[in-house]
Amino acid sequence: MMPRLKLALVVATLALSSQAAVAQTGVEKLYVLNCGEGTAGDISRWTPGLNEGKSMDFVDSCYLIKHAKGWFLWDTGIADSVAAMPNGLAPADPKAVTWRRPKTLAAQLEQLGLKPDDIKAMAVSHTHPDHIGNVELFPQATLYVQKAEYDWPGANNEPRFKPSHPVEVLTGDKDVFGDGSVTILSTPGHTPGHQSLLVRLPKTGAVVLSGDAVHFKDNWDNRRVPSMNANKEMSAASMQKIADTLDKEKAQLWINHDKVQRDGQKMAPEFYD
Repeated sequence: MMPRLKLALVVATLALSSQAAVAQTGVEKLYVLNCGEGTAGDISRWTPGLNEGKSMDFVDSCYLIKHAKGWFLWDTGIADSVAAMPNGLAPADPKAVTWRRPKTLAAQLEQLGLKPDDIKAMAVSHTHPDHIGNVELFPQATLYVQKAEYDWPGANNEPRFKPSHPVEVLTGDKDVFGDGSVTILSTPGHTPGHQSLLVRLPKTGAVVLSGDAVHFKDNWDNRRVPSMNANKEMSAASMQKIADTLDKEKAQLWINHDKVQRDGQKMAPEFYD
């Protein structure tokens, strides 16, 4: 009887360990939010030497993650105030993107039964306006940002975030909840402290949210570095880091601005689990 009892105990222990491993992932849902739609005047600025004078539709996504420990928001998109602009927000450079805001971030949260105060933690891929437009909608949420980005002087040497905003300054990758389910990946190059996000979902599997490490699939496939990036070598190294992560995790790459890809995704209030 003793060997059988030992075997039963081993089997039970393994089963519990397996259940614990599944429960440990912590992520319950991931929502894709519409955080802007726009048209680029000339995409050659993203594809140096190619596509001169060619326009392209862009999208801008934010991602809301429901974790067992609370809500986490990735990127905040174009400012909600742009929703009131009938002709959208025109850029200073006509080659760049004219942005529109068909739905506000606040309204999409409300549709999910949430208030801004419900978001306890957040991160932005980087500090360009189409990603930080609504950071101060969440003045109480801890902001995760790379030190190189936080310290990067803004216009007129102004800080990129309100000094009063609670922040955790990072110098590399960060396991947000301590269970491996949501990991910030340091992917500098587009800006000095750019970052991407690895999310391990229980059913969908692993997903890497690109930020602007890459802007659309053709640039990813050909490893093209936009002319406006802060550092070409860092950009290429970060794309390789993402490729290695995709391979290791058997993950999908969700490219923030790629309209064709997002047109095929479930949008909030639908979700991925």
